[in-house]
Amino acid sequence: MMGKAVAAVLTLLLISALGTQGKGLARSAIELRCQCIGTHSRFIHPKFIQNVNLSPSGPHCKNVEVIATLKDGREVCLEPTASWVKLIIKAILDK
Repeated sequence: MMGKAVAAVLTLLLISALGTQGKGLARSAIELRCQCIGTHSRFIHPKFIQNVNLSPSGPHCKNVEVIATLKDGREVCLEPTASWVKLIIKAILDK
């Protein structure tokens, strides 16, 4: 009877360990590639933007990525070469 309980506990531990490893690998895969598939170049009024994240190019992605979080919670990838986006980046970097 004790052998079955030990086997059950070991099985549960192995299953939970596999679930943890899968989550770690998925997180690593996200960080090792570009986040933006396409970009938005039309003007978005700053009053609708809550936060802006700037990711420089590097081994994970050859593109500079500008990701704006809007006040309604959506995330939008902005075109870094658009003039209004350049002004936002400059304002962020000047702070």
